This record gives sequence, structure tokens and C-alpha cells, in this order.
Amino acid sequence: MPTLTPERLQALAAAVRSIRAAKRLTQEDVANRARLDRKTVSRIESGSYLLTFAALVSVADGLGVPLSELVRVYEERLGAGG
Repeated sequence: MPTLTPERLQALAAAVRSIRAAKRLTQEDVANRARLDRKTVSRIESGSYLLTFAALVSVADGLGVPLSELVRVYEERLGAGG
């Protein structure tokens, strides 16, 4: 099983930030829609929060995108980062 490296967390953080910015949502908007605390969204975007699958699905919902779109952007970021 692949390990969750800091690079992978940063790629996920960048994906969430990128989608949120493109949709012109605030962290508060995403948090409310995902039923998460704004500080949790901030920690996700900083790459300092290890998400469960359920939280990942909630974040995608909060961003208003299918989980597959979040994963696609994550993979793009991961590829761009190394």
C-alpha cells in the first residue's frame, strides 16, 4: 500500500484550494456545505489534515464537484509536483 507522503498531502491540499478558488468559494462556504468546521477546511488546504474517506467525500460535496473531479485534480497536482 502506498504511504501518504507530505507530497501527496500537499497535492490534495492544492487540489482543494484550486477547485475552491475556481468556484469562488470561501473556506467558510466549503465548510458549511461539507458540514465541517472552517478550521478543518483550512487544515486540509494546508496539507496538515489526514482525511478519512468520508471526509474526502464531504469535501467534494462542499466544493460542489464529484469525488472523481477532486481526485482528477489531485492527480494532476501530484504529477506536477513530482
